[in-house]
Amino acid sequence: MSDAETHKAQMQKLQAEQKRKTSEATDPGRGLVLVHTGDGKGKSSSAFGVIVRALGWGQTVGVVQFIKGNWITGERQFFDKLGTVDWHTMGEGFTWDTQDKDRDIAAAVAAFDQAGQMMASGDYDLLVMDEINIALR
Repeated sequence: MSDAETHKAQMQKLQAEQKRKTSEATDPGRGLVLVHTGDGKGKSSSAFGVIVRALGWGQTVGVVQFIKGNWITGERQFFDKLGTVDWHTMGEGFTWDTQDKDRDIAAAVAAFDQAGQMMASGDYDLLVMDEINIALR
C-alpha cells in the first residue's frame, strides 16, 4: 500500500470514529464553559475572539463586564458599531482605583445579577462574563 493509500485509510478511520462519537453524544447542545485565566494580557481578547466566531455563525451574544467601568475600549467601540451584542459594563474600575469595598461589592453583585438574568432568559447562545474572576477574588 502506498503512503497516500495508507494516509487515506487512516483518515477514513478517524472520520468514522469522529462521526460515531458525534452520533452518540447524549446532549450535543448542552453548552460549554470556557474559563480564561492567567497573569497579564490576553484573556478578554481571547473571549472577544469567541464572540466574533459566534456572531459569524449567527448566534446571539451578550457581554457583562465586571470591572472596566466607563473606560473607552476598542472592543466595546467595535461591537457597538456592529449593533449585534447586548453589552453591559457594570463595574467601576479596579478596586485600587475605587478604594471603596462596599461599593465594589455592590457593583459585582449587580453585574452577577445581570449575568444571571441573561443566562436564565435563554436568549443568548453565548454569554461572556468579562473579568468575573477578578470580581470573585
